[in-house]
Amino acid sequence: MASLFDTRRYLTDFDARRTAHVVTDVLVVGSGVAGARAAIEAAKHVQVIVLCKREFMESATRYAQGGIAVALSGADSEKCHYDDTMRVGCHLNRPEAVHILVSESRRRVQELIEWGLDADRVGAEFALGREGGHSANRILHAHGDQTGHELALTLGHRVRGTEHIRVFENCFLIDFVTLDGNCVGAITYHERHGHQLIWAKQVVLASGGCGQLWRETTNPAICTGDGIAAAFRAGAAIADMELVQFHPTTLYVAGAGRALISEAVRGEGAYLIDRAGHRFMTAFHPDGELAPRDIVSLAIHRHLRETRSNCVYLDVRHIGGFAERFPFITQLCRDFQIDVAKDPIPVRPSAHYMIGGVVTGLEGRSSLPGLLCCGEAACTGVHGANRLASNSLLEGLVFGAITGETAARMAGQIGAAAPVHQVISQNPPSLRTELDLPDILNSLRSVMWRNVGIVRRADHLLETVEILNFWAHYTLDKTFDDVLGWETQNQLTVAHLVARCALERGESIGVHFREDFSGGRAGLFHTRTVRRDGDTRIEGVESPWKELD
Repeated sequence: MASLFDTRRYLTDFDARRTAHVVTDVLVVGSGVAGARAAIEAAKHVQVIVLCKREFMESATRYAQGGIAVALSGADSEKCHYDDTMRVGCHLNRPEAVHILVSESRRRVQELIEWGLDADRVGAEFALGREGGHSANRILHAHGDQTGHELALTLGHRVRGTEHIRVFENCFLIDFVTLDGNCVGAITYHERHGHQLIWAKQVVLASGGCGQLWRETTNPAICTGDGIAAAFRAGAAIADMELVQFHPTTLYVAGAGRALISEAVRGEGAYLIDRAGHRFMTAFHPDGELAPRDIVSLAIHRHLRETRSNCVYLDVRHIGGFAERFPFITQLCRDFQIDVAKDPIPVRPSAHYMIGGVVTGLEGRSSLPGLLCCGEAACTGVHGANRLASNSLLEGLVFGAITGETAARMAGQIGAAAPVHQVISQNPPSLRTELDLPDILNSLRSVMWRNVGIVRRADHLLETVEILNFWAHYTLDKTFDDVLGWETQNQLTVAHLVARCALERGESIGVHFREDFSGGRAGLFHTRTVRRDGDTRIEGVESPWKELD
């Protein structure tokens, strides 16, 4: 049976001579913090199209309850922020990228304030909170636990008010179009307009992560890894896909979707307790509930297994003014008849954030000429082996701006973009049975949660790869004409990348915990995956960023 990596170059059939064309200078795929910020920066110099899978506001950014990490107080410094990021990342981070992140943080946050972000204050001073892994109070919030929503509104208003930006909503990225080893645009699908070829001098990928691969996730339904899968098919290098951060605390109500309970709640003094009321985190780490996320998630996982429980509890009953500080979380709990003043909140870990992604240099360029990347879809090296809490929105702001500027500069060096009529995709028809796609997706999420979740081991990973190959044999050979089909193919592709890279990394480091690891010091290497002419290679490398800067 063929490997899942024997996937087709393009998921759909198209002929550039018979397909509608749109031309722009820079195409930005994704409307979250990274994509919006990249578009704003690029539009200072060139024409930009922002491609949105759903409505502009529908992104993972919108649902972020945590804040933006930035050293603003006199008791803090960029050096401390740098040191915390490196320590939590197990020093697998790229130091140059971390330096850019922290040194640009104040400027980008101040820019947001000038654009209208309503940051929380105590009098004239910013109200800075603390989260796991941080050595100081440096988390800036807006409207308590609605920072992401307010950030998305602020950036959205700026995007809508920028003359040189067009927003294409409800437009699905199928694949990046390549010609002579260069990315020259994208083939997309719109329910009303059908297939469209968008030609661009430079393409910025900012499509976010792929939390929907796991049964338990904080991510919205749109996070199916489409951009990473498309970049992989186009030949861009991918790195560290096994490094997936699981958020320790998501609301657990049987039969309901998972909802994030912000780390800021633990920052305000919440305790993790079991069903007997015992506080167990202090036995796992001296920082207790404020230990880095990988440690808290693993501790909860072990405690659940040892006590044969479905969840643990977050106790906030002793925190005064909780409802005013966390209005969204309070109402969310109330919707499930949980009174936070009287009842502990049932929680368990869920897939939350992709640390790996498209290998991206310090200016946002990928290994595929014409394709840049920023945000969660990118692997800049900022997060190392474990993301420091609230560095993700900051990364989107900082590297989004850098990538947008790079895209505009490089687009300015190229002549006018124009339709390329010799690009044709014609896939052979499949004679194999078509499997039920919703059933595949449900089974995929279950096996990824069970075998490629918080705790992993070689035999389970091998089993997962075999299962994925079987599903792929009957799915990736098909040419679908709808979003469900393409999303299924993308999720199978990205799940395979995660499982294969997790198998390649036989050690435990950061968010990647191998139960069968014999111990000793973890090696500081990165997994790198590249697809060329149908041949896929996964290898461990010291630095996947060589030749990109």
